Amino acid sequence: MALTLPELPYNKKALEPHISERTLEFHHGKHHAAYVTNGNKLLEGTALEKADIETIIKESYGDAAKVGIFNNAAQVWNHTFYWNSMKPNGGGAPTGAIAAKIDADFGGFDKFKEAFKTAATTQFGSGWAWLVLDGGKLKIEKTPNAELPLVKGQKAILTCDVWEHAYYLDFQNRRPDYVDIFLGNLVNWDFANKNLEG
Repeated sequence: MALTLPELPYNKKALEPHISERTLEFHHGKHHAAYVTNGNKLLEGTALEKADIETIIKESYGDAAKVGIFNNAAQVWNHTFYWNSMKPNGGGAPTGAIAAKIDADFGGFDKFKEAFKTAATTQFGSGWAWLVLDGGKLKIEKTPNAELPLVKGQKAILTCDVWEHAYYLDFQNRRPDYVDIFLGNLVNWDFANKNLEG
């Protein structure tokens, strides 16, 4: 199987009270799992069947005949990255190299937060908000549906999933509240630092 469903990097209750066990059961156990199953079905018998996920994403991007493969593979990648972008007792001000880089590239953590929240809340419909490294500089991007920085030559540092299934059971239509909680209580700055170094 080209695509696999990773275990969550914490137990399903670990992000409570911010993200409920029920949300993670649906989001990881149903949505993420479905992208894996559907993607593998579409890949069966193709030249990409045994390729790694990044190759599958790059080779299928922009190809109308492979849009289903791209959507499922990219969503497997995006979700795996999203789970790691959070941790129990996360959030708040960053530390280490990412803190200095945010200060240098955004003019301070508060400006970063404001820009990230704007991107996450103004992404129309389903999509993602990203902190990326682009040409040595940190930037904030938003992408619709399954789109991701990888296909733009950018390096993902962190992401927040703004598809409704990511937050609806816990926040209903209050996406701004979910983004505040993500930044204040969930962001995994250790993961961001690893991505910045790697």
